[in-house]
Amino acid sequence: MAGVTSTAIGPAELLQRLRARTAGSPVTHIEQIPSRTGRSAPWPTWASADVVSAYRALGIAQPWEHQAAAASLAAEGVHVVVATGTASGKSMAYQLPVLTRLLDEPRATALYISPTKALAADQLRAVAKLGLDGVRPATYDGDTSREEREWIRQHSRLLLTNPDMLHHSLMPGHARWATFLRRLSYVVIDECHAYRGVFGSHVSHVLRRLRRLAARYGGSPTFVLASATSGDPAEAASRLIGLPVTAVTEDTSPRGATTFALWEPPLLPPPSEDLEEALVRRSALSETADLLTDAVVAGTRTLAFIRSRRGAEVVATMTRRSLNEVVPGLGKRVAAYRAGYLKEDRRRIEQALLTGDLLALASTNALELGVDLVGLDAVLICGYPGTRASLWQQAGRAGRDGGSALAVLIARDDPLDTYLVHHPEALFGRPVEMTVLDPANPYVLGPQLCCAASEAPLTRDDLELFGGDAARAAVDGLTASGALRKRPSGWYWTHPGRPDVDLRGAGGAPIQVVESSTGRLLGTVDETSSHVMLHTGAVYLHQGVTYLVDRLDLDDAVALVHPEEPDWSTHARDVTDVSVLGIRSHVDAGPVGLFLGDVEVSNQVVSYQRRRIATGEVIDTRPLDLPVRELRTVAVWFTVSPQALGRAGVEPPDVPGALHAAEHAAIGLLPLMATCDRWDIGGLSTANHMDTEAPTVFVYDGHPGGAGFAERAYEVAAAWLAATREAIAACACEAGCPSCVQSPKCGNGNNPLHKPGAVQVLDTVLAALASHSARA
Repeated sequence: MAGVTSTAIGPAELLQRLRARTAGSPVTHIEQIPSRTGRSAPWPTWASADVVSAYRALGIAQPWEHQAAAASLAAEGVHVVVATGTASGKSMAYQLPVLTRLLDEPRATALYISPTKALAADQLRAVAKLGLDGVRPATYDGDTSREEREWIRQHSRLLLTNPDMLHHSLMPGHARWATFLRRLSYVVIDECHAYRGVFGSHVSHVLRRLRRLAARYGGSPTFVLASATSGDPAEAASRLIGLPVTAVTEDTSPRGATTFALWEPPLLPPPSEDLEEALVRRSALSETADLLTDAVVAGTRTLAFIRSRRGAEVVATMTRRSLNEVVPGLGKRVAAYRAGYLKEDRRRIEQALLTGDLLALASTNALELGVDLVGLDAVLICGYPGTRASLWQQAGRAGRDGGSALAVLIARDDPLDTYLVHHPEALFGRPVEMTVLDPANPYVLGPQLCCAASEAPLTRDDLELFGGDAARAAVDGLTASGALRKRPSGWYWTHPGRPDVDLRGAGGAPIQVVESSTGRLLGTVDETSSHVMLHTGAVYLHQGVTYLVDRLDLDDAVALVHPEEPDWSTHARDVTDVSVLGIRSHVDAGPVGLFLGDVEVSNQVVSYQRRRIATGEVIDTRPLDLPVRELRTVAVWFTVSPQALGRAGVEPPDVPGALHAAEHAAIGLLPLMATCDRWDIGGLSTANHMDTEAPTVFVYDGHPGGAGFAERAYEVAAAWLAATREAIAACACEAGCPSCVQSPKCGNGNNPLHKPGAVQVLDTVLAALASHSARA
């Protein structure tokens, strides 16, 4: 590719260069993952000669064994999931049977579904590169113009889209798509492990609605799913589509060796020799920006994954600045990439990366999924991404051309990250997590049944498709409330418009970010995040430019901003309350109680702090007037009697801080046990909760109706809280720090916190649970 610079040094030497910039070794562990040779198979006899010739013209002599196995199952009409590693060629496993069918049967159609627009665009490029006549592939998403949509509906035979477009456009207008649905032979669901939690539960019903409508017009498609390696891909895929699925899991593709390093940023020198202040680690963002700078200077094509949109912007800006100081103009070869960019900006960045005009990218997980980034040498992962599945997806972005690769996980100052870089056995040699989704979640099932009824009246047979007893109970409730009306032919949607259901749980229309002086649309932010990211007075970053928010108008879904570069950052603060609605299960362990139940959480962003960028000093706290949000969800909680806390040595004035510290650390460590991210869950601690009448720590799912995380925490409570206790006790700080009990999302400014008390609280809980388990 023109303009591509590839590193002339291997991963080991690059790692040595990166380590040399830091006094003392920041590397806590190096895992050498050996290379693997591939095993190929003959082209299946059923495969179209034109498709095989097209692959051969691209230099593919034969498929790998797993590609041929999965493709042959799909060709036989078996619903199949291929769950193999990154860059293992999963695309061919579904392209081969789909394209063969489209060429052999000129009237057949196929549907490709991906969780992101970037992935669908990448697949369009891949299919177009094969140069097959008559397939007429086309992307159909929110960026597709009205004129293009009409042509696509009438002529395209391979539609590349996402669940949102199926839900909002294609299925509500299914009569116009009747011919396409009647001829639908295959449905491809790419990166299906991304459909987890509440989003995955919604998508499971979108796919059931698709099956129902296809059957209505005479279609009966075969489903082909592609997934990263997961705990039980056949079970997860079956739960997603509601049909039995066969899994192909043995990866027979070749793979270059990978050097995987765990990196803990160094401690900063104390601000004053006279003051005994807690030592603070260098931020993971700053460390990642420096490593990205060094990698680019070494000529290494590198992708840095950053947890937040703001973080991706910060890392890209810092890297560009550092590079321009070394070689003026070199900073232009680094960019940020995240959700919320306009279509033209996303396409420009993707193209620049593919051509090599960009040498490095700081991206959110928007590029975690299977976009084919050829020729990357290294991946920097700024903060544990929440699951081992995501970690390996991100690490697998490097070395995709078969060469050796370097992956570096840079720990944030966070209990889980600190735990992992000092416990590599928790990452390496362990299976990845199962994909958690719950189609029976009533907050998902009810609205989805309304959507189905608005598309076509629901029948009794349909209720089996949507979950049997759970669906029948939901329909009874919807009928009683007046949302549905029962007639002899089925249940009908009673309202003139269609149901307003948000698949991704973003909580409403996205907020448009508009430049005040010009009226130019910069991008969008989901409504849920807007209270924190776009409140009046917030600092907002976009493609390296800093803006201040003049006004957030939630009614009109717009935030007005102007460019400015203040020497301070903003941090929103909120207040939370939890009410217990009901208990599903509990453990009575004497002075300790462990509970799983339904709760209502109320949350309000009430103010924000301005802090000096250079020192972190708090300049002031300013009030905000934003509405209260209410959430009904599922929580796990434990109670400890005041007498037990006293016996453990926790004095009454220290109880709030001890519980608060234990809550923070428990939230931080839960992703070790459940398929979730710290930002998927919330918590509350109190020295005397009005519903439990005892000192209590709550951890709850941050999604309506729950997402399965609290249930998992309840099931493995002893292991989860033991890891939490170890993470706190093993931290070298005295009073508590971000590595153990401080939280980046605390609405109370991490106050109060009592680290020794947290250990005593958890010791008491663990001892009581162990004693109960021994008696049981």
